[in-house]
Amino acid sequence: MPCRSTLLHLLAGGCGGTAGAILTCPLEVVKTRLQSSSLALRPLCLPEMQLQGLNGGFVRPASPSPGVLQLMRAILEKEGIRSLFRGLGPNLVGVAPSRAIYFAAYAGAKEKLNVVFRPESKKVHVLSAVCAGVTSATLTNPIWLVKTRMQLEARARGEKHSNALQCAIRVYRTEGLRGFYRGISASYAGVSETVIHFVIYEALKQQLREQQPFLPTAFALAPNSHDFFGLMAAAAISKTCASCIAYPHEVVRTRLREEGSRYRSFLQTLRLVAQEEGPLALYRGLLAQMMRQIPNTAIMMATYELIIHLATKL
Repeated sequence: MPCRSTLLHLLAGGCGGTAGAILTCPLEVVKTRLQSSSLALRPLCLPEMQLQGLNGGFVRPASPSPGVLQLMRAILEKEGIRSLFRGLGPNLVGVAPSRAIYFAAYAGAKEKLNVVFRPESKKVHVLSAVCAGVTSATLTNPIWLVKTRMQLEARARGEKHSNALQCAIRVYRTEGLRGFYRGISASYAGVSETVIHFVIYEALKQQLREQQPFLPTAFALAPNSHDFFGLMAAAAISKTCASCIAYPHEVVRTRLREEGSRYRSFLQTLRLVAQEEGPLALYRGLLAQMMRQIPNTAIMMATYELIIHLATKL
C-alpha cells in the first residue's frame, strides 16, 4: 500500500509538473536572461559602459532593466523564435522527475511526521516542504544547470546552438562533476520559497474544506467532485507570496550557473550583485517569473490534486 501511494504521488507530481512547462518556456528564457549578469544582456539591449570606482575597480552603472516584452522582441529579432524555446529539452526531461520526486518526498515526509507531531500542523507542512525541497534540488540540479546554460547561450540568427548533450559534455570537460552542482547552495536557500508556498497553500486548502458546506446550493460542488478552481486559486496566491519574498535566490542561482562566472558562493554573489548593480537587481525578471510561474503552479497543483482525488476514488 505505501508503495502504491508513493507511485501515485510520483505520477501525479510528474503529470502536474509537465502540464504547464511547454507553453511557459519563452517566459522562462526571458526570466533567465533578465536574471543573468549584464554581460548576457548587453549584446541585446544594454550599452557597453563601465565607471571607475573609488578603489580603482570598475563598477557597472545601474542600467534600467529591459522589460519582458522588450527583451522577448530583441531575442526574436537577433536570434529567432527557436531561441525562445532554448532549454525546453532539459526542462521537459527534468520537470516530470523533479516534481515527481518533490511530491513523493513531501507526501512521504508528511505521512511520517504526522505520527510524530500534531497531524496536518504547520510544523508538519514546513518540515515536509524542507525535506522535499532539499531532496528534489540535490537530485535534479545537473538538469537545471544544463537548462540555464542553454538559455543563456545567445547566438545570432542562423548560428548553430549546442544541444543539451553537447552542453553537458562541455560542463564535464571544463568543470568536472562539481560543475553540475553550481548553484546548489542557492537552490537550498530557495527551499524557503517552497516552505512558504506549501504552508500558505495548505492553509488555504483547509479554508476551502471548511467553507464548502456553507456555500449556497447553486455553488456547492457535487459530492464526488473536487474544488479544482479553488485549488488553482490557492496555488496561485500561495506561489505569488512565496515568489515575491524569496525571489533573490533565483537571481543568485542563475549568476552562479553562468559559464566562466566570477560568482563563487551564495552570500558572495548576493553581496556582489547588490553592491555593483543595486538591490533592485536582485529582483530582475520578477515580472516574467510571475507571468510564467503563477499559472504554471496553479495548473500543476490542481492537476496533482485532481489525479490524487480521482485515483483514491477508484
